[in-house]
Amino acid sequence: MAPEPGPPAGTAFRPTVCPMAETGASPLPAIPPPASPRAQGPRSPLARAEHFVWLTARVLEQRLFAHDFRGGDPGPVETALEAYRNDDGGYGHALEPDLRGPASQPLHTAHALRVLDAVGRCGGQRAERVCRYLTAVSTPDGALPVTRADRDGAPAAPFLPVVADPPGELLVTGPVVGLLHRNEVWHAWLFRATDFCWQAAESLGSPHPCEARAAVAFLDTAPDRPRARAAADRLGRLVREQRLAVLDPDDLDACPVPAGHTPGEHLFPHNYARDPRSLARAWFTDDEMARSLDFLAAGQEDDGGWPVRRRRWAPVPALEARGRMTLEALRTLRAYGRPLG
Repeated sequence: MAPEPGPPAGTAFRPTVCPMAETGASPLPAIPPPASPRAQGPRSPLARAEHFVWLTARVLEQRLFAHDFRGGDPGPVETALEAYRNDDGGYGHALEPDLRGPASQPLHTAHALRVLDAVGRCGGQRAERVCRYLTAVSTPDGALPVTRADRDGAPAAPFLPVVADPPGELLVTGPVVGLLHRNEVWHAWLFRATDFCWQAAESLGSPHPCEARAAVAFLDTAPDRPRARAAADRLGRLVREQRLAVLDPDDLDACPVPAGHTPGEHLFPHNYARDPRSLARAWFTDDEMARSLDFLAAGQEDDGGWPVRRRRWAPVPALEARGRMTLEALRTLRAYGRPLG
């Protein structure tokens, strides 16, 4: 095919130009200037928290927020949680942000049970798979260690001991056993684990605050209710006598910082009794609990989230943990009837 003829000889070449370009007009619609900002009233605590969750939190916490506060279906929560499950029936992949790496760990699995319990899915084959994993990783006394040594050497917070032969701890075993009892799960693993929790909860003499919280998580749903109430009454006296809870947020110095915690890392009445139906609620007066809830409500930060009141050892775990802390704060305030908006 012959080439198209060019311009006649001696004619200066002139590129084709959009006619509007010669006049300075744009071929696109003009972009209007930004509108004057409209005055907005203060947003509710829930609206601010929602903004934080969608901007910052992991998908799992976003799905939980939608379920808890926007009427969302539990299915998407379970789908998000499934990404953390391993073939051994346990959970890993930094589900608990302070423990990194893909390997299953008791601490991750305990958190997975809390998620399933929150959406009413803690039963059936899900619970059976988890109990098989718990059986495999239990210590000789039937309890769960906090962590197990990871052959890959994945990073972990310095306050989480990762040892080759860890002991069983009430810290993890208590909440797990409590959740399974609450959901009426029956499995052979529970028998010895329940005995361990009774022995540990009833023998606490100088408990760490986290141990006391774990004991409450067990006692709140333990099958023997009279025995649970008696153990909780005894534990509550220890918490008050040993100043393990800040009763006046304006006087933090009145309570010693627990071992292993950083300055300012205290526990308050609402940390022990996250729900008014908890046995730990009886440990505190109405006024003490009201001050504690006031302190919790006031802790919401400018970005809408709640802070992580523990040692920060790396940026990402601290950021991921804030989504969970924000959900827990909202749930506690709602449980006590505090307005969220």
